[in-house]
Formats: sequence, C-alpha cells, structure tokens
Amino acid sequence: MNTPTPLPGGTWTLGDLTVSRFGYGAMQLAGPWVMGPPADHQGAIAVLREAVELGITHIDTSDAYGPRITNELIREALHPYPESLHVVTKAGANRDASGGWPTARRPEDLRRQVLDNLEALGLETLDLVNLRLGNGEGPVPEPVAESLGALVEMQDEGLIRHLGVSNATADQVGEAISIATIVCVQNMYNLAHRDDDDLIDMLAAQGIAYVPFFPLGGFTPLQSGALSAVAARLDTTPMAVALAWLLQRSPNILLIPGTSSVAHLRENIAGAALVLSTDDLAQLDEIGRQTLSRG
Repeated sequence: MNTPTPLPGGTWTLGDLTVSRFGYGAMQLAGPWVMGPPADHQGAIAVLREAVELGITHIDTSDAYGPRITNELIREALHPYPESLHVVTKAGANRDASGGWPTARRPEDLRRQVLDNLEALGLETLDLVNLRLGNGEGPVPEPVAESLGALVEMQDEGLIRHLGVSNATADQVGEAISIATIVCVQNMYNLAHRDDDDLIDMLAAQGIAYVPFFPLGGFTPLQSGALSAVAARLDTTPMAVALAWLLQRSPNILLIPGTSSVAHLRENIAGAALVLSTDDLAQLDEIGRQTLSRG
C-alpha cells in the first residue's frame, strides 16, 4: 500500500482516538432516501476501500441507514478493520416502512440498536456512539438523562468506548456534558445554517469535537450567489468551498461528507484543502448573516 498523502485539516483526538479531521459519512451508500441497497454494490465497496487507502480514519455510519445496509457494506469492505480506523455510529432512531425516522430512545431500544450495530459491523466494542436526539425535523428541547444514562451503562459494560450527542440543542449538550464524558457533538451546520456558532466555540474551548452534517444543505442544496461567486473565482465547486470553509471555521470541526463515487471522494478531499482568503471568508460570512436576518 502506498503511503497516503496527508489529508486536509490534520487530525483531532476523540477521547483517546486519533482521527483525521477529514472523514467519510456512509449514509449515501444506501439506496434512495437512505433505504435499501445501493444501485452499485461494488462501487460502494470501492468507495469505502478508497477512503481508507487515502488515509481517512473516521467513518460515520448508523444501523438505521438502509436500514443495516451501510454497516454491512462497511464490514464487507473493511473487516478486519485497520487499527487506525475508527467507525462512529449513532442510536436513538429507527426506520419505518415509509422511510421515516421514528424516535427510539427508551433504554431497551438503545440497547437493541447498540447490539445491532455491533453485530452488523462485526465488532465487540463500538468506538463511539452518538445519541441521536430530536426528530427528523431537527432538535427538540427535552431531557436527555434517561437515554444517555442507558448508553453510559453500556459504556461501563465495555460495549461502547466513547459517547457523543447528535441533533442536539445547546442546552442538551450542556446537560449531556454534566452526565457523561462527551467527545463530540454532531449537528446540522453549514454556511447558511449558523445557529451553532456559539456552541462550536464553547466546545472548542473544552476540546470537544463538532461534526457538522449537511455541509451544503443536505437534500435541498444551498443556493447562494456569494458561494457561487467565490467558487467561480477559485475555479472550483460550491461543495469544495463549503468544506474548506468548515475546516477553517474552527480546529475542532471534523468533516464527514458522503458520496457513493470514488472520483467525488477525491474531489471532496482536494476541495477541502483550499485555503480561503480573508476576502473570501468575509464574502461567505454574509451568507449566514443574510439567513439570520431573514429568520
């Protein structure tokens, strides 16, 4: 195997796990709307193997993707896993027949999900489990003690190594930190969706990672004249600019962009390595300000 070129952003430490700040999100490996198998099974396997070949050591997944599909693909492609590779999963929601994401955070639900993740991935211990809060519409203010406590029990049993929270409000993050050692927060955040700016800075001060999902808006991609203008000036794509902006936004931000294409994976890595100028950053910052003013 060739020695991989250093990935943009360097590394971050999740508890005692060192991961590349540029990671890979496996959600897109499942079929349409994250249901069923991929159209190109071998292509999905190739993307996962290429990610590791390129030096990515942080893969994000969930047994709800497919459901189970992405975990089975990860196991087929990468098991036995390299010692440097860390697979991060989540628990707190199931999938229904129509593709919905009903919540499932009772202690017995969470135990079943953790065991399902372990089985599908072929592991005895999960490196990191994010407790998925809220619902498919976003964060919902509600207590986290009972559900997080169930994961802490499984951590004490050796089934889970580290804990995080996902789709959480700032208050829920604070509550979680008061209950357990939290090593990351995974929320929606991008150039236009800047609600977590203060939270990111607070977490950075505490050495806690922030993992943004939907860096370009998710299923409804961000449309922005400012973003397009910066991308055109740099002769690159809006996604490249969005990823580079996130890496430069704060050192505790870890990226997990997803793709089912090897070529697109390489493009994302190259794009994230862009160095944005002060003028670029000022122009891009206006996107978030405009969104806030409309809200």
